[in-house]
Amino acid sequence: MNLEQPNTLDRQQLQETVPNFGMTDPSHSGKPRKYGWLWLVILVIAGVGVYYYFHSRGNAANAAASAAQGPGGKAGRGSGGIPVVVAEARKGDIGVYFTGLGAVTPVYTVTVKSQISGYLVQVVYKEGQIVHKGDVLAEIDPRPYQVMLELAQAGLAKDEANLENAKVDLARYQTLAPLKAIPEQQLATQQALVKSDAAVIQTDQAQIDNAKLDLIYCHITAPITGRVGLRLIDPGNYVTANDSTGLVVITQIQPISVIFTLPEDQLPAVLAQVRAGTQLKVEAFDREMTTKIGQGVLSTMDNQIDPTTGTVKLRATFDNQSGGLFPNQFVNARLLVHEKQGVTLIPTAAVQRNSQVTYVYLVVRPTKAKPDITVTVRNITTGTSEGDETEVTSGLSASDQVVMTGVDKLQEGTKISTPKSGERSPKGSS
Repeated sequence: MNLEQPNTLDRQQLQETVPNFGMTDPSHSGKPRKYGWLWLVILVIAGVGVYYYFHSRGNAANAAASAAQGPGGKAGRGSGGIPVVVAEARKGDIGVYFTGLGAVTPVYTVTVKSQISGYLVQVVYKEGQIVHKGDVLAEIDPRPYQVMLELAQAGLAKDEANLENAKVDLARYQTLAPLKAIPEQQLATQQALVKSDAAVIQTDQAQIDNAKLDLIYCHITAPITGRVGLRLIDPGNYVTANDSTGLVVITQIQPISVIFTLPEDQLPAVLAQVRAGTQLKVEAFDREMTTKIGQGVLSTMDNQIDPTTGTVKLRATFDNQSGGLFPNQFVNARLLVHEKQGVTLIPTAAVQRNSQVTYVYLVVRPTKAKPDITVTVRNITTGTSEGDETEVTSGLSASDQVVMTGVDKLQEGTKISTPKSGERSPKGSS
């Protein structure tokens, strides 16, 4: 019995019933193939993108790992730690300074005045000029005083003639008196007359000298070397002797002094150095305490403490060759009392403080057991601070390394990274 016959009949019946059974519709024959290629292209593009994405991330990770490694593929110095800048404690010298507010005060200030009266005919100096002692500054009309000199000289000539005549009479009377030809009284009178005429001549000579001095005073000269100020009187004005206003003010610039004050509590240390004969140095800084204007020496101090302020005045002298110090200028004076030598110094920026202690972050170098560079908190005792350096009296020794910048993220045992060898060390490190 043929079992496949019904199936054959069923298939033929289906084909007769459904003409397109088992065949692809010609009107839709290209669409499945078209969409299949499209999806294939999309998948290829997506795969390429994913490949490059992960490939680039892998390269970046490799580059970072290479950067973190030193020469020869070894891990870099302090790799992975918090970056900081360290400084090395060193042995050095540091000065102990006392600072006080002061003002530049000239050693000499002179108001030039006329010693005679007359018309000012000429002013020789220029305002602000540096003049030297003996330089002519101004001239007063000398003609009246020249006339007075001539009158005095004429009076002297007259009185000298009278004296010669009196001397001739005296010689004659001295001859006649022994012969009793004249009274003794007449001889004595003639002798007194000769002395009187000699005194008159001395008076005349004094008048001549005074007239010559007035002529000298007609040329007003600088009594000191210094800088002249603004002109106080113009040519053509009539000046009088010792006028309160004066003609010009001269201020000595070189040398010049600074008068400053210090608290009375600091006075004993200064006195101890002065009594020992030490010449103390003084530095003058500007108002902001940033620029050094000049350097001098302590010359003297006041003889009493001001009870209202509890301070004492001191005077320092500066050669002021650069002219940086100007009269009445406000300055900060720094007096070097003494200098500590061979002490341990670290940058001031490395010193940390809280309400209880003063400390630093000490760098702990790697060992075989502990290969990372870390920090530990070290309590210290500080002494003198000067500029950007601070003295450490206990807690550190020379060559210890401390963290100077980057301490805000540190704590006990924090891993750090430091500058590589060859990089420039900060100030204070060696």
